[in-house]
Amino acid sequence: MESSFQNEDRHSGFELRTLLEASHLLAETQNVNFILNNLLLITMGKLMVTRGLVLLFEPGDNNYRVAKSKGSAALPENETIYVEHFESMVDQQVIHCPPADFSLPELIRGDKSCTLFNLQTNNEHIGFLCLGSQIDGSKLSEQEINFVKGLDAISSVSIANARIVGELKQTNRQLDRNIYELNTLLDLSKDFNKLVDREEIIRIFKFTMLGQMLIRNFFFLLEQDGRRSIAAFNNIKGELTDDEINALFNITRDVFIVDDNLSQKIPFLKNNNIHALISLEFQNARMAVVGISKPANKDSYSEADFKFLQSLGNLALLSIQKTLLLEARIEKERLEEELNIAKNIQKGLLPNPIPTHPALDIAASNVSSRQVGGDYFDILEARNKKLLFAIGDVTGKGTPAALLMANLQAIIHVLLPIDISLEEATGRINNMIYRNTPDDKFVTFFWGLFDPETAAFSYVNAGHNPVLVFQENSDNYAKLEEGGLILGAMPTMNPYKKETVNLKKGDLLVFYTDGVTEALNPDETEEYEEKRLIECIRQNKEKSAQEVIDAVIDDVNRWSYNTQHDDITIMALKVR
Repeated sequence: MESSFQNEDRHSGFELRTLLEASHLLAETQNVNFILNNLLLITMGKLMVTRGLVLLFEPGDNNYRVAKSKGSAALPENETIYVEHFESMVDQQVIHCPPADFSLPELIRGDKSCTLFNLQTNNEHIGFLCLGSQIDGSKLSEQEINFVKGLDAISSVSIANARIVGELKQTNRQLDRNIYELNTLLDLSKDFNKLVDREEIIRIFKFTMLGQMLIRNFFFLLEQDGRRSIAAFNNIKGELTDDEINALFNITRDVFIVDDNLSQKIPFLKNNNIHALISLEFQNARMAVVGISKPANKDSYSEADFKFLQSLGNLALLSIQKTLLLEARIEKERLEEELNIAKNIQKGLLPNPIPTHPALDIAASNVSSRQVGGDYFDILEARNKKLLFAIGDVTGKGTPAALLMANLQAIIHVLLPIDISLEEATGRINNMIYRNTPDDKFVTFFWGLFDPETAAFSYVNAGHNPVLVFQENSDNYAKLEEGGLILGAMPTMNPYKKETVNLKKGDLLVFYTDGVTEALNPDETEEYEEKRLIECIRQNKEKSAQEVIDAVIDDVNRWSYNTQHDDITIMALKVR
């Protein structure tokens, strides 16, 4: 009896030493595979078992994966099994097969008497150690079970610690990669900010894609000035049609993994091994699409990889758009400079200073709504010491209208020395403008000759706002409307008509363009109109010609809150 107790004590001591040695061995490693391998080797060797495996729990699916397997009859490694009565298993430390209260898949072929040991820590279920029957067919003793349970406890803690260390390492690797990628983006941002050459930006973007992500097949679709095309590519064969390019731009996802359906619609993608499409936006508008193959090392892209690629693409796109805006700014400044020159030239075409004459008090003003405009007025000395007054308004605004205005002035200056009647000259001007201007360009025009000796004023009105004539000491006024069609609408078929009015001392003539009467109120719902102009002139007609013009312009500005939509030209003559 004493010898039996001594053997049992020696046996217990051996098991204790085994557990201590195992704890030292497993505590020094952070390799889950090493822990599982030693767990199986120690338990199978100690218990004389030839078949065994370790099942690791996969949370969320109630599935177990065969993480380590030994013996030909055991399930192969990496096979997944589903356990229907998951809750019944995790609460038991030891399960003898076959269980009495639930069914369990056959883990070791031909072995109905395997034993499962729960691998768990205080707060986590890790899986099961499954051991087949012993060689001699005997059941596990209580001492053997306690030994395995002790080894399981040590192994479970080691597995949990190894997992934590592994997750920390993975997190640190990801952090290191994120820092590296962030530094890459910062460096590229500095490089891109120095560049104004789009081709160089695209080249750097391309080689960063190839070097950073080991991408070999790549294309970069870019929209510029409303046109979509491939701006850069590498190892690409064939071409995309316009319809295929538009189809790629119409994909709604930011990152799209190319599937069979899209590959059939656009064979170009399959022919070039394009794996994913990344859409890039600028100011909420899709401006580019990047197509990439799988990396050369055959690794799969992670979500972080796609985010980096998208950030890299957006950085390149932003830099490209910056160059376009810079070019637009330079072009705008160039045009503004040219318009300023044109404005000065146009000002030089108008009378400056305004001519004076003993028989008339003369004043005129031209305010362009843009840097150059289509309004025109002129004051010239004609034959027989008569004075010619002209005013015109070209349809439209800006440079085209200014050019036509300059041509009109040139025609008038050419015809002025010729002995020709006012109405015949108007017909010739109309024909020249009709032949040499587009169909949508017309000129409303009024001109007249003032004879200082008789105070007679002869005029022709070609579709322009009628000149207003006010008499001194009277509220009466007249409109000078006789003439014909606007200039440039059609060839002169019916002669223009001339009318002569006899002016008296104190009579006031006001010439104006529709920029005066069509000035809008701040709500843009109502025009200034002719009746307000007439009332303003009537209240100020006793004043000088310049004071009348100033009063009209001030009244128009008050009406429109100084917002001008069209050129304003006004001229006033007062008989001395």
